[in-house]
Amino acid sequence: MPTVVLLGTLDTKGQEYAFVRDRLRTADVEVVVVDVGVLGEPAFPPDVSRAEVATAAGVDHQSLVDAADRGRAVAAMAEGAIAVVGELRARGRLDAALAFGGTGGTSIAAAAFRQLPLGIPKVIVSTAASGDTYPYVGETDLVLVPSVVDIAGVNRISAPILANAAAAVAGMVTAPALPQMAERPLVAASMFGVTTPCVTAGRATLEELGYEPLVFHMTGVGGRTLESLAAQGLLAGIFDMTTTELADELVGGVFSAGPDRLVSAGLPGVPRVVSVGALDMVNFGPKDTVPERFRDRNLYVHNPTVTLMRTTPEECRELGARLAQRVSLGTAPTAVFLPLRGVSAIATEGGPFYDPAADAALFEAIRAGLGDGGKAGQVELVELDTDINDPEFARAAARRLHDLINERERDATLHAD
Repeated sequence: MPTVVLLGTLDTKGQEYAFVRDRLRTADVEVVVVDVGVLGEPAFPPDVSRAEVATAAGVDHQSLVDAADRGRAVAAMAEGAIAVVGELRARGRLDAALAFGGTGGTSIAAAAFRQLPLGIPKVIVSTAASGDTYPYVGETDLVLVPSVVDIAGVNRISAPILANAAAAVAGMVTAPALPQMAERPLVAASMFGVTTPCVTAGRATLEELGYEPLVFHMTGVGGRTLESLAAQGLLAGIFDMTTTELADELVGGVFSAGPDRLVSAGLPGVPRVVSVGALDMVNFGPKDTVPERFRDRNLYVHNPTVTLMRTTPEECRELGARLAQRVSLGTAPTAVFLPLRGVSAIATEGGPFYDPAADAALFEAIRAGLGDGGKAGQVELVELDTDINDPEFARAAARRLHDLINERERDATLHAD
């Protein structure tokens, strides 16, 4: 029988946890209840007590009660919950994890659930399930379900929401197992709407060459997730055609992946091919949310929720310098591919973001950063007289990545011998 770990504060939300526990049991799953409360008495006996959770964090639970410091208590119980959940998983007593609460309970449960492997069902019904959820979800498959009302009693609104969450988790752990998939080397690819034809053609080539491509949408979290997988050693290579997040980081758009984009992926030595896809644009929300200082710039409404702004030659020059500098930092065998006729679907001749001066500034800065000979350390520069979405550009980049992966494997074999 599959087991669901139900984690939460049984002092403030005991009634709700008893309700969900019983719903899970009626779905024929075993339930392990973990209490992470601090102050009041638990509404019912848990399977793992709050004292055990505190001890797992190296803290005496009574000391948390005596200190009456909510911030310290939440941090300690989160640390203990991470240890307890990890141990339950290691012992085969966790097939899924479920929690609910406000910001405090959500932060404790999210810290514990984020460590679970991808594919393990992990769900939190939360008052914080709208707005910026990245601090809770990170680069995981954690599901946040809006609670609509606060988690304060079982009523006509909360009851079906909590029951649906329980049913969803029960369904996840009792569904037939997926058929075994052939294990092929994983390659991560970066994509945006305006570079989709490039990545689609490149993905097809990589599949023909025996790889399993994982495509990430470059919305900030996409780039961070790609970098995280590379840092974990899960990737054979990176087909990084779309580096648009650098533009948002530089100018202040909504899809920045932070200063580690292009850096951390290169540190483990994962072979990669990098291009300049969508560096012609900075991303904002609906047009009326574009900052006032940018209202006179070249703006393009991509859809009702996304407005694009063309990068200037000055911005492109800085982007090129940053890209060259970052790809040169790591130990990864790297090739940088430049599409000389346009870096996105709307930056080719006749398109709304066609700007030869801006593209020239971008390319010149990359050339300068990588050296006139086309190489800086392990970085190779390849220039093709096509736009980024030309299938030949994508296929050439994919084949070069395949070569870099093979060269890396041959080098590793020689060093091993």
